Amino acid sequence: MRLEGKNVYIRESSFDDCTYFAEWEKKPGVTEFFTINESRDYEEVVREFIERLPDPTQVQFTICSMADDRPMGRIYISRIDDHYDSLDITRIYIADKSMRGKGLGEEALWLALDYAFEVRGCERVTLDYFTGNEIASALYLKAGFVNEGNMRHGGKKNGQYVDLHLMSMLREEYLSSKSRKK
Repeated sequence: MRLEGKNVYIRESSFDDCTYFAEWEKKPGVTEFFTINESRDYEEVVREFIERLPDPTQVQFTICSMADDRPMGRIYISRIDDHYDSLDITRIYIADKSMRGKGLGEEALWLALDYAFEVRGCERVTLDYFTGNEIASALYLKAGFVNEGNMRHGGKKNGQYVDLHLMSMLREEYLSSKSRKK
């Protein structure tokens, strides 16, 4: 599966992408606001990738540049529930700091939302982020997500519990936000 935007596209991740993920997910600029432990290594990335492949409640995407097909980020979607027509955007990032602030993450987020609402027919999409991550908060609000509240000790990083802020978007909110975006 491949979904295209103006500057980026997302495609289902391949085993070869694990090399990128392992490299990116050692960078503090990538992992600062994710529940990725500092001890994470290539073997853990590969094991996690392989374990997720047969699970129909999870899908992994690689964000690539339209200009040169270069992988630049990752989207991990979990909790796909066909009964409740919902899923969770569990992880999304642009790895290279020099590529941030250019709208590429926002474009990738919209492709993930297109996947959720148009391809999968979802009614509800959730995501969460570390409380205090103002950049993520601003992006998600701009896209049309609605605050649901804080999940106290909702995650764990390097053995420490972290609070997460939960947001959601319903189909009607997606359609409204998408029409305003155009």
